Amino acid sequence: MSKTARCVVVIQCAVAHERCPGTQCAAAFAERKDCFAGYGREAVYYVPFTCGGCPGRRVSRLVENVRKVMTKSGVEQDEIVVHLASCVVNDNGHYPPCPHVDDMRLILSRKGFRVADGSRISQRAEQRRQNGTYRKREE
Repeated sequence: MSKTARCVVVIQCAVAHERCPGTQCAAAFAERKDCFAGYGREAVYYVPFTCGGCPGRRVSRLVENVRKVMTKSGVEQDEIVVHLASCVVNDNGHYPPCPHVDDMRLILSRKGFRVADGSRISQRAEQRRQNGTYRKREE
């Protein structure tokens, strides 16, 4: 069984990051809402990254750096959860879901990280998914 998360890493789309600095995702984490609702106050580290650009293979190197830094801070790997941001996994105002998301999930899981989908949930985007403007997320 995995430990409680102490570190949450959020990987945002590098292209979407040109338009969105991720402040709403950080706020959702701070407020423990949307995809971060289940985290307690022991999750004190919030580490944002981009995927590094298509095809997202740089996530391997990024999370290795996080693991090294967190280990020095006393955080074990099973206390780290990597979230693929909503701009990566959902059809939204930035772009359709990332065509490389499954490869990123595979890379992260092979490295032994817990992986979660989503970050901040835009209510406008949710409404557009409901009315068919955006595709619904595949569960």
